[in-house]
Order: sequence, then C-alpha cells, then structure tokens
Amino acid sequence: MIVVVIIAAVLVVLAATAMVVRHRRRAVALANALATAARPAMPAVLVDEVAARPTISDEAPAIGQRLASARGVFDRVRSMTSVGTLGDDQLDVVEEVLLRSDVGVATTNEILDELRANGAPDGVATAVRDALLDSLSADRSVERHAQGGRVAVWLFVGVNGVGKTTTIGKLAQRLVDQGCSVVLAAGDTFRAAAAEQLDQWAQRTGADIVRAGEGADPGSVVHDALGRAAARGADIVLADTAGRRSNSTNLLDELSKVRRVADREPGQVVETFMVLDATTGQNALSQAREFLAAASVTGIVLTKLDGTARGGIVVAIERELGIPVKFVGVGEGVHDLIVFEPEEFVDSLLRASQ
Repeated sequence: MIVVVIIAAVLVVLAATAMVVRHRRRAVALANALATAARPAMPAVLVDEVAARPTISDEAPAIGQRLASARGVFDRVRSMTSVGTLGDDQLDVVEEVLLRSDVGVATTNEILDELRANGAPDGVATAVRDALLDSLSADRSVERHAQGGRVAVWLFVGVNGVGKTTTIGKLAQRLVDQGCSVVLAAGDTFRAAAAEQLDQWAQRTGADIVRAGEGADPGSVVHDALGRAAARGADIVLADTAGRRSNSTNLLDELSKVRRVADREPGQVVETFMVLDATTGQNALSQAREFLAAASVTGIVLTKLDGTARGGIVVAIERELGIPVKFVGVGEGVHDLIVFEPEEFVDSLLRASQ
C-alpha cells in the first residue's frame, strides 16, 4: 500500500512540473511575439550608398611622417625663441636634448662650442639644424654595378634580431621594382628560420634564391648563388650572412671568408651593408665596431627608426664610424625601407611643423 502511495505522489509531482514548464514556455513565446510586433519593420534597402574601397599606396613614406618619437625629444629646442647670444640655461637645454636623442657626446660638444662662439642669429632650432646637417655630409650613393661583366654583390652583416633578413627582402623588392633581376643567397645557415624567411621573400618578390641545409658552409651558398646569377644573367646577388654574437672570433673569421668568396669571379662585392637596430642606441655602435674590420662595411642600414626617440643615433653613427647611413626603416611595410635623406631627416626633427 505504501509503495502505491509513493508512486502516486511521484506521478503527481511530475505532472505538476510538466504543467509549470509548459506555462513558462507559453509565456516566453508570448513575450517574444509581442516584442517582434512592437519592433519597427526592417527597411527594404539596408545600404543606400556603397563607400569606395580604401586604396593602399605603393609610394615610399616621407620620413617626417614616421618620426614622432624622435621629433618629440626636440620639442624644447623648437620652442626656444632666443636669437643671438645664448645663456648657460639655454645651452643646457640644447645639451640635454641632443644627449637624450643619442647624438653622442662628441657631436653634442661640437654643437655647443659652435653655439657659444657664434650664437644663434636665426634662432636656436636653425643653428642646431645647420650643425646636424654638417655632420651628415657623407656620400650616400649606392653602387649597383660590377666591373668587367661580373655579377654585383650586396653583402649584409649584423647580429641576430636587428632585421637583417627582412632588410634584404625589402631591398630585393626595391630592386625588382626598378627592373633588376635578383638572386638571394641564404648564407645564414646557422639559423634555420633565416633561410625560410628569405625563401618567403623570394616568393613574394619574384627573386631567385639559393639555399642549403642548416649548418652548411655559408661560403658555398654564396658561391653557388654567384654561379646561378652568372648563368642566368642576373643583375645582382643579395647575400645574407650569419648573425650570431658580434664578438665571436669564429663568426668574424667566417664573415671574412664569405666576403672573399663573394668578391671572386664571377662576383664582385660592390656594397657591404651593416644592419643596425636604431632602438638600441649607443649599443648599435658597439656592435658595428666589431664587424668593420672583418666585413669592410660601406654603408649602414638603420632599422626601426620610427620606433625610437633616439633618432640622433644616425649622427653618432656617421661621426664615430665614418660610414654613411644609406637606408632607414620607418615601418613594417615592404616600402617602409627608404633611402636616407639627411635634410628631410633633420627637418623632421627641427622644423616648426611637419
């Protein structure tokens, strides 16, 4: 009898639960129906006018548009209204700004001596501008042609992480756009990702590439690239090199060997570019000094200039190394590696408006 009562109670509870659930469902359905009825009707046409698709410019950017951080450091100099003889307080401001921008102690002292001696007859910003331009008077021409029918070679050196392989890819795109046939030599065989990255650039730019397995002899890769370039009548070879620690004796010996191979017939090294990261400031100078003797550097490529307030490092590099900055990186895009123009660069820092 007890069992029958329990079963009956369970059935009653289940029936009651079912009725509650049905009631709730009906209430929800009714609420949705009322909300739908109250909602305004959708228009027959959702879009009256189709906006034009944005275009992507292939033109190289103006350097002044990309140096906001570096320009900010020079705000105090640009705002100085003094003309003629300058006092100690004003000279202190100029000194602080120049050192913060990583112009370097030697160049800063030279500019201060000039301001003490001659003042600023046309304003402080103009005086500093003229002094910086005097420090950036090196020959910036870039050689693309070898002699005697040989294949021109651009050799690239620099420590890991400075953007060396990306720089090669961007310069390959520049050369291809100018009508050159390019062969890439994946000579950084100590870092497997370097060859993969350069291979992607070859596919992207339409350049040819010669690569080998990880740990292969870099000199052999460059030699094979020269042979292919000569056989196919290519205009230029862009050769990557290993980028481990710059103070590694073995690495510097390897660089010297690769250069000798690249400079033998059918090749001729016409440019050796040292790639430096602008965001490292004075540390970039320390890196560069280690490579100079081994690689006979002819030009600097300064990457990531748009991401640093240390824009003055350009001046320090040229003054202390005696090597011109020929290209600068001012963004991530393929066309954001541009020819360095000193006047445009200095104006971007010191002109009143940009």
